[in-house]
Amino acid sequence: MENIAVQHADAAWAPLREPLFRSLWIAAVISYTGTWMQNVGAGWLMTQLSTSPLMVGLVQAAAAVPVFFVVLPAGALADMVDRRRLLLFTQTWMVAAAAGLGVLTLLHAVTPWSLLLFTLILGVGAVLNDPAWQAITPEIVSPGRHASAVALNSAGFNVARAVGPALGGIVVATAGSGWSFLLNAVSFFGVILFLCRWRCAPHDALPTQRVRDAIMEGFRYVRRAPQVRSVLIRTGAFSVGATSLLALLPLICQPHGAQGYGFLLTSFGVGALAGAALLPRLRLRYSVDGLVAVATVVFAAMTFAAGQVHAFEWLCGVLFTAGAAWIGILACFNVVAQTMCPSWMRARALSMYLLVLQGGMAIGSAVWGELAARKGVPVALAWSALAMVVGLTSILRHRLTGRELKMAPAVVRD
Repeated sequence: MENIAVQHADAAWAPLREPLFRSLWIAAVISYTGTWMQNVGAGWLMTQLSTSPLMVGLVQAAAAVPVFFVVLPAGALADMVDRRRLLLFTQTWMVAAAAGLGVLTLLHAVTPWSLLLFTLILGVGAVLNDPAWQAITPEIVSPGRHASAVALNSAGFNVARAVGPALGGIVVATAGSGWSFLLNAVSFFGVILFLCRWRCAPHDALPTQRVRDAIMEGFRYVRRAPQVRSVLIRTGAFSVGATSLLALLPLICQPHGAQGYGFLLTSFGVGALAGAALLPRLRLRYSVDGLVAVATVVFAAMTFAAGQVHAFEWLCGVLFTAGAAWIGILACFNVVAQTMCPSWMRARALSMYLLVLQGGMAIGSAVWGELAARKGVPVALAWSALAMVVGLTSILRHRLTGRELKMAPAVVRD
């Protein structure tokens, strides 16, 4: 069993041996790092512009709310057009938005509402980007390494989560939020360079030429695919409650300053990396449903504890443990989401998954921010932890273990 676990862990890193995947993965980690620096700068800047917990919670909501309006058309477009060109457009969009916010911040021309507006614009670019970004994974890695590549993408995001907040906290503390926004703009250029050099295979356009028709075809597919519905329901049951910890973290650690905020986010990221390192062994021993259930209970407990603990050292431990549980949950969901549909439906299915995941987080950010404004941060965190535990009841009718994990297409294409 020990040898099997070692071999499984080694296979988890195998996609990095492929030059194409490795170059994009490195560029993506740099870009994710810039995004986390942006998040630290935006969250901290809002605490300087407004003392309202609701406004602080709306920073994360503004980044996620475009998912409600944009992600389904984005998924249809990613199945209809050249994904490489679409990604070049979205990356350039985000460069312009981050640079614009950085310049305005350095000129001291930012208000709470303009900060939310630029965060919203960046969110639109990110949502336009995500379905195509995730759908290209099979095009840049060997078929047998697809699942490992998906897990490595999640690990790369958490490498950035470990590094970006610490860098962001240092930049914000020493130079101000404006420079964290400008550095985020620069961080996109590695991905842009990769896309300019990448010569991908021609993308077969859908027979359907209208975006609306492509979206409706996706809904028809989901309606006839119970395993896809199970993934979406389980993701939604987790996401609404899960967002409270990170959305309210700027308020939790306000006594510890910008560097303390960055360090706490780093603790979360390091915990996620530790969780990612343990995942190969845990997947050999436990079912996906069992792993997700235990990790959800742990994450809910840490969310509750974050509202009760005040010592900085203990908060770091809470965030570390929460990060390890977080990667255990989302890595499982992400792998299933990327393998639950055939290639011609992949981007649209992923757009629905992202709609549920990010949409639930956007709703949760607003709800828990409003509750924190009325009743206090500890109360909001306690109720969100309870919501996550109650959401686990969805496992009774929507299991992911067994044949569902194979995610064979439930229907043939019309």
